[in-house]
Amino acid sequence: MPWKQTDPMTEKTQMIIEYLSGDYAVAELARRHGVSRKSVYKWIRRHGQESWAGLAERGRAPQDHPNQLSAQLEEAILGLKKRWPDWGAPKLRHKLRASLGPDEHCPAESTVSGVLKKHGLVKPPRRRRRAIPGGVGALSQGAAPNALWCVDFKGWWRTGDGRRCEPLTVTDAWSRYLLRCVGLSAGTGAALVRPHFELLFREYGLPEAIRSDNGPPFASTGLAGLSALSVWWLRLGLRLERIEPGCPQQNGCHERMHLALEQSQARRARTHLAAQQRALAQFRQEYNHERPHEALAQCVPGALYQPSARPFPSRLPPPREYPQSWERRQVRGWGQMKWGGHEVAVSRALAGEGIGLEPCGDGEWKVWFEQLQIATFDERARRLRGIPRLPKAKGQEVAA
Repeated sequence: MPWKQTDPMTEKTQMIIEYLSGDYAVAELARRHGVSRKSVYKWIRRHGQESWAGLAERGRAPQDHPNQLSAQLEEAILGLKKRWPDWGAPKLRHKLRASLGPDEHCPAESTVSGVLKKHGLVKPPRRRRRAIPGGVGALSQGAAPNALWCVDFKGWWRTGDGRRCEPLTVTDAWSRYLLRCVGLSAGTGAALVRPHFELLFREYGLPEAIRSDNGPPFASTGLAGLSALSVWWLRLGLRLERIEPGCPQQNGCHERMHLALEQSQARRARTHLAAQQRALAQFRQEYNHERPHEALAQCVPGALYQPSARPFPSRLPPPREYPQSWERRQVRGWGQMKWGGHEVAVSRALAGEGIGLEPCGDGEWKVWFEQLQIATFDERARRLRGIPRLPKAKGQEVAA
């Protein structure tokens, strides 16, 4: 029965000692140690070349293989990462492939990722809680350019001179095009935000709908969540969409852009607001025209976006003409309407605007502003009741 030791190094040493004694032939050593004669010859040869050190175990990985990444390609990947430090392997590989000639092989995404990991250029992913789908409904998909714009404020930070910088961001949901990225420092009220939308509407035209959260200046805690800014949007013929409170995933494309901004060099605080704005403008240029987007099959948003065919009017369109069978009221300066000689509270956001009341029962009315039902009115109690969530616009189907 072949004698075998548990330690391979000890067994090979014993085998060579036996061979050097001259008492055993190679075939007999092979039988004694349960190995092939080829193995015995290998260890005799290594001992002859390197003495006892030659018996140590060696790695079995090949010294090279045909698909090994060249030093030039590795340097090219590192150069792209230096140019765009916030990008990951998919986008860097897309840029690398575009820079290579038609006959040159582009490494796989996993290879690019391996190079980044090798040089410590990959940040460990943050652990995130799984988002729970919201149930507000009436949120469209944005199936074409300008079908839906998304708006929000990026979290604020202070510049080197102590001023607050809170970027106002607007994107086109279909193309992911970043329409606006401007740092505000004097507040986020409607008086400061509306001029930026006037500039946007003049440059790009009007969208069909705007999606926002429920915070000011986009919404309020008043009737139907109306604010001065959203009333202006309704007068322009835009549809309002609001995500459910606490469900930012319902504005996921916009939040993903915010993550890219947070991880970019533009997020680093500059010495003053003007320098910060230059950094934000550079981020917008890169995001729209250089950074490939995986959801767009690695296209850049600027290659897909087109301005709207709906021009921004020089003056507000005339108010909606409500049907003759409806009651019509003018909302007064303090947000009230007259009904049967009494003042009834409506909404200060609607001051100066006309509303329509559609009869729907004995003493019950649906209250409309433009194409949006904002409340129901009980004339006996002389009180408006809000609607739990924004409904679909009248006569218009909204994709789920």
